[in-house]
Amino acid sequence: MSTSGAVSVFSSPLPMAPVSLSSFSHTPSVVPSPCLLQLYRRILLPRRTLACFSSTLTSSASITSSSISAPKVVVTRERGKNGKLIDALARHGINCLELPLIQHSQGPDLNRLHSVLSDSVFDWIIITSPEAGLVFLQAWKAAGMPKVRIGVVGAGTANIFDEVLQSSNLLEVAFAPSKAIGKVLASELPKLGNTKCSVLYPASTKASNDIEEGLSNRGFEVMRLNTYTTAPVDYVDQFILEQARSLPVVTVASPSAIRAWVNLISEPKEWEKSLACIGETTAAAAKRLGLKNIYYPKNPGLEGWVDSILEALRSEAQVV
Repeated sequence: MSTSGAVSVFSSPLPMAPVSLSSFSHTPSVVPSPCLLQLYRRILLPRRTLACFSSTLTSSASITSSSISAPKVVVTRERGKNGKLIDALARHGINCLELPLIQHSQGPDLNRLHSVLSDSVFDWIIITSPEAGLVFLQAWKAAGMPKVRIGVVGAGTANIFDEVLQSSNLLEVAFAPSKAIGKVLASELPKLGNTKCSVLYPASTKASNDIEEGLSNRGFEVMRLNTYTTAPVDYVDQFILEQARSLPVVTVASPSAIRAWVNLISEPKEWEKSLACIGETTAAAAKRLGLKNIYYPKNPGLEGWVDSILEALRSEAQVV
């Protein structure tokens, strides 16, 4: 167990040799090909370093194998949404390999969301993921930005509203539970007034019924709209996948990502690397699917997630 607060569901550390990218190195006198440059970009560096690195490649024929360190962590969120985790790990000297596992698409109730916001008033609107927050904000703006009170599941979801909160007083983030889990949110959401409290819950089609059932049992009137869904990506680069399978830690941020990873690796019980989950719900899904060496923070969020990743790396003898 780590002193960082990360939790290991079932870990059995296995020392392993460092991963080598020697195949990427070449003599300094050769100008890198576009294909090779693309491989370098797959190994994700902090944005500033990557910009300098790309500039060096285009302006100079000087590259050595020490110019870039081997990735140790696989990041699997939808493409374009891994940046914060990549940058946080870079501050610990850890490079990442990006392998998006899931993609988001429109849910069956999305077209209803802006009209519901225009025509109805709710005591609470419950947002339980960054993607749900982004989808909600688009519909809220289309509805003319009515005054709303938001309850979020945790700090990561709350961050989606930071920009709006700076420019508008029509949206208020007024509640987060003591623990970033849907069941806890449903048990702690405050009731407003003596009448039945109304709740709008824009959610993923894949989300469980824990929130609406928990709130309904407490006397809330809940309208759930399935505004988006998640699915495995249409294409996975097999070269990148094989590299990802060999790295010491894979990170996942949702049960959907877990299922996609298990489908790709075929034999989950034989895969013995470490899995760093964003929170307890995702970790529980991983355990149900037979994965081992699972790490997650007690309190979901970027900082705790990074601590869990570091704990997993230490177990793999990748961090001194």
